[in-house]
Amino acid sequence: MPDVGEGLTEAEILKWYVQPGDTVTDGQVVCEVETAKAAVELPIPFDGTVHELLFPEGTTVDVGQVIISVNVGGAAAPAAAAQAPAEAPAQAPVETPASAPAPAAVEAPAEEPAAEGRQPVLVGYGVAASSTKRRARRTATAAVSVPDQLNGHGGVATAARPLAKPPVRKLAKDLGVDLATVTPTGPDGIITREDVHKAAAPAPTVPAPAPAAEAPAPAATPAPASAAAAPATAPSAGARETRIPIKGVRKATAAAMVGSAFTAPHVTEFVTFDITRTMKLVEELKSDKDMAGLRVNPLLLIAKAVLVAIKRNPDINAAWDEAAQEIVLKHYVNLGIAAATPRGLIVPNIKDAHAQTLPELSRSLSELVATAREGKTTPAAMQGGTFTITNVGVFGVDTGTPILNPGESAILAVGAIKLQPWVHKGKVKPRQVTTLALSFDHRLVDGELGSKFLADVAAILEQPKRLITWG
Repeated sequence: MPDVGEGLTEAEILKWYVQPGDTVTDGQVVCEVETAKAAVELPIPFDGTVHELLFPEGTTVDVGQVIISVNVGGAAAPAAAAQAPAEAPAQAPVETPASAPAPAAVEAPAEEPAAEGRQPVLVGYGVAASSTKRRARRTATAAVSVPDQLNGHGGVATAARPLAKPPVRKLAKDLGVDLATVTPTGPDGIITREDVHKAAAPAPTVPAPAPAAEAPAPAATPAPASAAAAPATAPSAGARETRIPIKGVRKATAAAMVGSAFTAPHVTEFVTFDITRTMKLVEELKSDKDMAGLRVNPLLLIAKAVLVAIKRNPDINAAWDEAAQEIVLKHYVNLGIAAATPRGLIVPNIKDAHAQTLPELSRSLSELVATAREGKTTPAAMQGGTFTITNVGVFGVDTGTPILNPGESAILAVGAIKLQPWVHKGKVKPRQVTTLALSFDHRLVDGELGSKFLADVAAILEQPKRLITWG
């Protein structure tokens, strides 16, 4: 079981896509697992035949445990070690990262091993030595143990094998890119998704923002404090109670929310205002040729208003570093959108949302929605957020007091947009009205800063022309 996130210790096997006897190829997805952050598909780093599935679906497995074994055919390893001359030392030392597991030596016999003695490959541990192979007249051993963080498996690979995570290998295979021809730009010579895309299309491209999860109109998605959707569980006949194990995303969310609530001193402020002009602009943009084919809803303009307000009040986009006793001001905005899924609450974010145009932001939100609904949001898409929007309005709720996403200083809750009597130009008229609630960390955001930011967001949505004059 690889560490598919950062520092995760376990994952639950949700579904096996292969069974013993099935043929698999390098990069093929063989199972789906759920970590504390997301559901993730795991590719296999070998060509061969499935020998055994070591854990059934629904089992929680510690990172580093073997979960599947594969017969690799005629090869004794993913890449055989070169035969050394007779005078060469029996063991070629290879330096491995400090975090890597102990290297598994791959023996390269001078003669072919007997086929009937071949052992299956254990994902995470390389190739097991055969107990019935012919005795080698002379051997040379060499192995490089690649840590989980590099290729998703602690498998054995030769130094010549390009370093890349399994999803990147699958992407390269789908695009027909030979990883050996790709120039790596990641840390320690790891090939990234961007490297593969550049190799597939050499012309300069702007990488797509990381997926995250939007909500249907009129605004964002549920509040981190309480809006996580419960899994659909049909009670057995006559049952008075149903017990649901707390694990995966739901377990991690619960721990994060408790930690946030009892670590950061929360303050929540509210503002109720007339959003009629923004709703009219939404309808106008739907027919604008520059927005053709794009999803236009109130969330899009609310997100843009938040980005403009952050530009005017940059200190709201910060984090509290307890260990260093520092306030970290972020000069970029990774805009999180809280989303309730059957597996629990997730908060994916749009990377560098502050640099996106309105059409680009619309595309990012649409990708975010589609990915979340499919349950394919990646751990990377949920890391590094700087500010979060959550929408309780989609449930008909007027407002709420959201809990901060850990590591962020503020979160904005959007209430339901309703037709209400409102004083407009000296007369009481029916107008579209909503309430925003801003929760912030009072250690680094004081009442003045929080109030100015919230007032700016409301002012922009009352008079959306300020998106131009203030933006």
